[in-house]
Parts: sequence; structure tokens; C-alpha cells
Amino acid sequence: MAAERINITLGTAGHIDHGKTALVKCLTGCETDRLKAEKERGMSIDLGFAPCTIANMEVGIVDVPGHENFVKTMVAGATGMDGVILVVAADDGVMPQTREHLDILTLLGIEHGLVVVTKIDRVEPDHLELAREEMEEFFQGTFLEGAPIFPLSNVTGEGFSPFLEGLDKLLHAIKPKPLDGLFRLPVDRAFSAKGHGTVIAGIPVCGSARVGDELDLLPLGTTGRIKGIEVYGQTSDVVKAGQCAALNVRHLEHRSIDRGHVIATPGFFSTHEWYTCKLRLLPLEKLLIKSGAKVKFHTGTSEMIAAVYPLQGNVLSAGQECIVQLRVETPLVAAPGDRFILRSLSPVRTVGGGMVIEDATRRLKRDRPEVIDDLQRRAEAIGDRRQWVEYCVRVAPEMAATERDVALRAKIPVEHAQAVVEELIAEKKISRLATGLLVHHDTAAGAQQRIVAAVGEFHRESPEIPGVTPEQLRQSTGLSKPVLEGMVAALKDDARLVDRDGRLALAEHQPKFREEDVELLEQIETLFRDAVFRPPGTDKLVEQAGGKATAVGRIVKILLENGRLIDVGENLIFHRDAIDQARQALVDHLQKEGRLESVQFKYLLDTSRKFAIPLLDYFDRVGVTRRQGNTRFPKTDRAEG
Repeated sequence: MAAERINITLGTAGHIDHGKTALVKCLTGCETDRLKAEKERGMSIDLGFAPCTIANMEVGIVDVPGHENFVKTMVAGATGMDGVILVVAADDGVMPQTREHLDILTLLGIEHGLVVVTKIDRVEPDHLELAREEMEEFFQGTFLEGAPIFPLSNVTGEGFSPFLEGLDKLLHAIKPKPLDGLFRLPVDRAFSAKGHGTVIAGIPVCGSARVGDELDLLPLGTTGRIKGIEVYGQTSDVVKAGQCAALNVRHLEHRSIDRGHVIATPGFFSTHEWYTCKLRLLPLEKLLIKSGAKVKFHTGTSEMIAAVYPLQGNVLSAGQECIVQLRVETPLVAAPGDRFILRSLSPVRTVGGGMVIEDATRRLKRDRPEVIDDLQRRAEAIGDRRQWVEYCVRVAPEMAATERDVALRAKIPVEHAQAVVEELIAEKKISRLATGLLVHHDTAAGAQQRIVAAVGEFHRESPEIPGVTPEQLRQSTGLSKPVLEGMVAALKDDARLVDRDGRLALAEHQPKFREEDVELLEQIETLFRDAVFRPPGTDKLVEQAGGKATAVGRIVKILLENGRLIDVGENLIFHRDAIDQARQALVDHLQKEGRLESVQFKYLLDTSRKFAIPLLDYFDRVGVTRRQGNTRFPKTDRAEG
């Protein structure tokens, strides 16, 4: 029976020459020191990968270098680990790289592991017991506190049976990486295989991919298609997060691909130079990092120089936990939740690490409590997909977002974003506007309050006008058109706003004219009503009304805004009663005759062509008629001929 292939990768860690590579060979039968220089020098200088079968489960093993000169390589391998086998030689005990490797593993958020004490064939039982006590004390306060310690010999095989049992328990304690995310693999190495072309090796940090899938190569921005997959050295149709894998990718040139590059699901990831991060500094003696200080930044399999900018204060000190911004010298790919390590340039040592919160477009100002609070909430939300999606909707640009917008920011597949959105809608944490946009409940409440306040202010300033136009409301609230339309629709559904001939008003509002305007308003309206289809022009209106031109113009505007007068274009204004009469005459004629020659309309209304033709054009625009040449037809009919 074939072993079940589990998407978990274990890794070794520990000081140089403590037997990590020999342990992997005893465990897997694989020699992970593949380079000529490694064989000649008798030490690991690059990452080694091997499949490992434990109690009918097949997992991956990544063996990392233990020398201090290759800590950057160790970090690249450690980012793919789900659990660690920390190796300590019985004759040496805890050494500098034992300490640094443990610090790195802790900062990377690894929570599962066990300890192996090698070279027990070289020490007396009393010495072994002392070494064991030293380790138990050393691991106090770390994620390895209370972890099982297995003494063994890579030479004689003594102690391997309990160790294998411990590995079995360790694997059952580890939850494999979720596969419902977007596929992303930090590149460990790339090479050309004869007859196959470019092969890219590494451990995916999330998602899965299949033969035939397209992938983006970043930061180069090129795209290739998976031709073949090997997982733990065996052919496979699918590669999953947490598996040591090699992908044969079409259309990519291996010479252009370096460690630190990323291959990922197309369309979701891009390179950035600014990142906001949650940082924890190690409690190292005399450790101070000033704003703008340069450090080595490790995330995924990449390593580059970055500048550190605290968002609180100007100096970071040993043991401090804080929110910072990092600016990398070369833009790279990192996603929310990715872990990172910082190492000082001189002396070269690990000084801290933490979690990427999100990319940023620019440097943020220091000492702004509201910014820090938001970033803290953002950091807390990242670990929970529902909270993270809710946060992405809450802080969406212009208050609202589509499912695609949420998926892009949250870095999850669109269909998964949609599923979470539906759950949040059911819980009334977010809602879907009539325009299809998603808005957070708190955001919607604030925006609606702003809209209602703006409409109320308009009523107070212009009580005689029935309501505010959508464009006026958009300008006064600062909301985008799609968001405003969605919010207004919701307010109409709740009967808090009403539509009055294209204007928006509070439900309780009724137009109220100023006392000093009432007489002139009634006089001007009467002039238009009595003129029917021969309305007065501006000069005649001023003359007949006996008022000043400015006052008459203002009253005409009020009557237009209240719908008592209607502007049909060409500087012609009719009373609404006249429009209704003209419409009825036109409809009656079309129902009887099926068509109307334009010249006939002036006879139907007993007016001149000057007034009849603009009226016909108006009825074309509002959908009563359809023009063909000089003939009008009912809007719903087809033209003849």
C-alpha cells in the first residue's frame, strides 16, 4: 500500500556539524548535499530536499545549512517548514547557531517541533544527561518548551525507533497548510532539465496548482504554463502548499529566474517596495535601530536590503514589539500574513522578525494613533479569513467594493471571497447595494447619515425647492456616483428619502415658498397657464409680471424646479398643464392615424411652428414619439417602409 502523501514539510535546524544532514540520510536514504562544494567541504551550503515516509505518511524534509555564513539560506528553507527537527550534538550542546536558528524559527511563527540529540555514541551517559538538562532549560519560554527530546546516533542507529514514533506524533499534531488559497511558490532554484526545459523548485506557501495551469513569474512579469509536476521526486498531477515540489514550466527561461522570485496565480500578486509590518525585536544587548536604518530583510526565499521606519517614535530597542514600515531596495512580492526575518548588516546577526501586514504605496507619517490602531486591527484580522474579508470591505476605497476588489486585496480566490461575503451579509455585517457594490454596515450607516443631513441642509437653505438633484447631492457628500446611487436606493426602500421628479427629498418635506414670493409666483404661473401653447418669452414675461428681471428669473427657476413649468429646449418654457394637453392631443392623433407629419402638429395645438416643433422634439426625447424624417410614429411602433 502506497504511503499517503501529506502536504507537510518538516525541516532541520541547528549548529554546523551537529549531524542534520546525516540524520536526514538515515531517515530518508537521500543524500541532500548535492553540490560538489558540499561534498568536498563536508558541510551543507545550500538547501537540501528529500521525501520522507513516516508511519505510512509521505512528507517533505528540507535540510538547512548550519554555518553562520549561510543563515540567509537557512531562513529561505525555514519559511517553508510546518514543523522542525532541532538537532543538537551531545558533545557540543547548545551552540551559537542553535540559538540563532531557534530565534528564527520562533520569529517565523513555527509552533511545532521536537529535539534530536545526536552523536550520543561519542559521550558518556552522565554527559548526555547533563546535555539534556541544559537543553530543557534552554528551551524554556520557547515553542519547544516541553517538546520531546530524542537522543540517537546516526552511526549506530541507536534511538531511532523512539524518534520515529515521535515524528509520527509530531505529524499528527500539525495541521497541513490550507489549499483553498491562491497558489504561490517562492522560488528556491531553477534549472533546465534535458528534454523538458525549465524546472522551478521550492515549497508553495499556499494554494495548489495543476498541470496545465498558467502562472505568473514575478518580478519579471512573464507567464508560463505548467507542463509537469514532481512532488517528493514523484510525478504528480497536482502540487499543494507545503510540499517540496519541482514544476516544469513552459515559456520561462531558467537563466532569468533567481532564488527569491515567485510564481503565483495570475492577476493577484505584484511587487512593491513599501510594506507595513508587525515587528518583534529580539532581546539582544545594546540593540537599537534608528529610523531609516538599513537591515537585511528575508521573506519567502528572498533576501535584500531594506530601510526600517518606526511608526511610533524614532528608535526601536531590544525586545520591542511595534508596527513599522519597511522599504526594500528592490520591489518584491509579499502577501498579508507572510513572515519575515531582519538581520543587521554589522555585526551580521538576526535582530528580529514578524509578519507582513500589507503593502503600501508610500511612507506613512509617524505618531498618528489612528493609523497605528487601524494597522493593529488589520494585523489581528489577517489570521481569520472572515475578519479579513470584513476588514477589506470596511476600509474599501470610496466606501464600497466588488467581490473582485475584496479578493484582490485579501489575496484569496474570488469564489471564496463570494462565499465569505454571503455569510457576512447573512450576519448583517455587510450589505449589497442596489448597484451591486458591497458596503460594511458601519460604513453604510455613516454614509446614509451624511446623505440625510445633506438633504436636510438643502431643504433649510432652499425650502421652496422640492428636493436636491443627485449631482448636487454627490458634490455635497463627496460620495462616488455608484455608492451614492446604492445608498439612496436603500434610503428610498426605508422611506427616509423620496424621489420628486428626479429630485431627492426627505419624506416629510413639502416645498414652502417665501411670503414675499407668493404673489409674483402665482402671477407668473398664471401667465404661463393662460398662454397655453404660446408661452411668453423673458422680455414679455418681465413686462407682464411687472417685476425686475432678476426676481422674475428666480421665480421661473423655482417653478421649473417644482415641475410647474417645463423647459422643452430652444429657450421655450411651457406650463405643465400645457404639456399634458399637448401630449394627449398627440397620443390621440397617433392612436387614430398611426403617424403624424410634423407640419400637422401646429394645427392640432392651434399654435405656430415656432412652438410646435420644439414640443415635438421634446416628446421625442421623453419617449412619446419616434421621428423618421419629418414624420412621427408612436415610440413602440416600427417605421414603415
